Amino acid sequence: MKLTPDLLHSTHDWNWLILIPLLPLFGVVLNTFIFRKAPEKFIGWFSSSTVLISFILSVLAFFQLKSLPIQNRSIDVTFLTWIQVGNLSIDWAVLLDPLSVVMMLIVTGVGGVIHIYSIGYMHGDPGFRKFFIFLNLFIFFMLWLVMGNSYPILFIGWEGVGLCSYLLIGFWYKDMAKASAGKKAFIVNRIGDWGFLLGMILLFVNFETLKFTELFSKVNTTYTPEITPTLTLITLLLFVGATGKSAQIPLYIWLPDAMAGPTPVSALIHAATMVTAGVYMVARSNLLFSLSPISMEVVATIGALTALFAATIGVRQWDIKKILAYSTVSQLGFMFLGVGVGAYETGIAHVMTHAFFKACLFLGSGAVIHSMEHAFHKAHVHYDPQDIRYMGGLRSKIPITYWTFLIATIAIAGIPGFSGFFSKDEILWKTFASGHIFLWVVATITAGITAFYMFRLVYLTFFGNFRGGVESEGHIQEVTPYMTFILILLAVLSVIGGYLAVPHALGGHFLIGEWLQPVLQDSRKLPSLAYYQEHHSLMLEFGLMGLSVIIAILGIYLASKYFNQKPQELTVLTQKPKGIMKILENKYWIDELYEFTIVQPIYKFSIFAWKVFDATGIDGFINSIGSLVVKIGEHLRKLQTGYLSNYALLMSIGILFTIAWLVFGK
Repeated sequence: MKLTPDLLHSTHDWNWLILIPLLPLFGVVLNTFIFRKAPEKFIGWFSSSTVLISFILSVLAFFQLKSLPIQNRSIDVTFLTWIQVGNLSIDWAVLLDPLSVVMMLIVTGVGGVIHIYSIGYMHGDPGFRKFFIFLNLFIFFMLWLVMGNSYPILFIGWEGVGLCSYLLIGFWYKDMAKASAGKKAFIVNRIGDWGFLLGMILLFVNFETLKFTELFSKVNTTYTPEITPTLTLITLLLFVGATGKSAQIPLYIWLPDAMAGPTPVSALIHAATMVTAGVYMVARSNLLFSLSPISMEVVATIGALTALFAATIGVRQWDIKKILAYSTVSQLGFMFLGVGVGAYETGIAHVMTHAFFKACLFLGSGAVIHSMEHAFHKAHVHYDPQDIRYMGGLRSKIPITYWTFLIATIAIAGIPGFSGFFSKDEILWKTFASGHIFLWVVATITAGITAFYMFRLVYLTFFGNFRGGVESEGHIQEVTPYMTFILILLAVLSVIGGYLAVPHALGGHFLIGEWLQPVLQDSRKLPSLAYYQEHHSLMLEFGLMGLSVIIAILGIYLASKYFNQKPQELTVLTQKPKGIMKILENKYWIDELYEFTIVQPIYKFSIFAWKVFDATGIDGFINSIGSLVVKIGEHLRKLQTGYLSNYALLMSIGILFTIAWLVFGK
């Protein structure tokens, strides 16, 4: 543990940090073995309280860390040694620094309110207790991911949240589509994890340590230009893992299908926590990435292209949760664009603001779906409660859901005064200032498309006339107080959360950036982060800021023109798309392309290999031996006639052969 001499404390002073990840695990154990017959509300509130207490402890950790001098805000606490083989030493240990504490607050804070929301959302579900066990287990692994002091501990959390995502996405596994979505998420993430593992192996081979502080110190002191290619390979492999976990091109395909899970799962995993793990890992590895300009370019380019690609698909989707899923993929692209141009603190700022407004949007969509399911069930109709073509006019029927959803939508659209504006605009500015003009153009266009498809969603869901049938309309009602309270809380955070990231150009201090400086100080010394050396006029920054706002407003205007001023009837909405809209509605046929070029060839080769090497080869050889033994046995069986005279004859022949061998054999 690093402390100045005048602040020498025992490491035991920080041992309480272990409680932060262990409390959710405590909830898992008790709900699994002790509270098997406990009522729903007790299980829900007990599980939620374990996460909320972890949040309180995370707040305490923040203030204690803040009280230390800036140069000493890195607390490494080891609890026990796990693996000790040669030079490889892996401890169960945590690293408390400005970056990890930000992620801890996001995970436990947003995770806690989602737990509370789930009490109302999952009411009456036969798997209620199991659902909260999985939620608690997910928080446990996510906390190890962001608190671990080394890549192996991070990777354990990384794999753990992957397992929990499989369990939660496929929670309603009796529906084969939902079970398949869980398997798809698990398999695609394993592809990315292969890259992560190779990256870790190369790190250890070259630097003989995987602990963050030791590794970065060694890289910082021993760096020579000759190791840049090695660092490039390592960081690209690590980024392969990030593309899987954080759903970037080409491994983004699992996340839209992951909407098959319960809506709180979408909010927890795909808005605030697991999908941001890749961004956190790149920010944590900022020194390694900053020493490899090629890797930085790859991260920024993949991020910008993913943002645009996913945003265009969102323009023509009809499932309310899938629209938000593609929105998540797009916003993750913005985060990677930020860290890819070296603005690591800005990427993390967008992680924070995105956690607020996207959790609000997902939980708001859950409230809409909950209301639609209730209405359709009461009216005995079988419309899809997630299809926005069967919605409309809901703002007067579920007003709290409408207003909170609208506030979060304004935030994601990047309208000034709301949280998304500050972090998104800072990413755009840092992209431009670092000389990535093309990527800035791509991201700015994407921002306009985001405003368009998100307000398209708002207008088709909450405005116009209800399209779900007259018999259903009278049964629409607001969700439970648990759920509306959480929506209001997240809507407030969608407004005020961004004020932690007000840029200097607007008179702010970019507080989250200042807070993260100790983690980024070594990277800041590198000339590769050009925008820190270049000085642009304040008028240029204001001009670009104004342009991005105008483009966002244009997107909102176009959405209003096509989906509000001219309310769409169901017959119009269900017409078969043509041209570019057909391409977008079919998501560029990427899933079909993967099915044709990867899945089916592997499947067919597997069948071929099974037939040749297993069925014909191994099984054929073993079965042939068995058949030979059977045939020999069938012939020998004929000697067993049951007649005493035959047995006497055979014995006599045997005796004669024995005598002959004894007499003539010698």
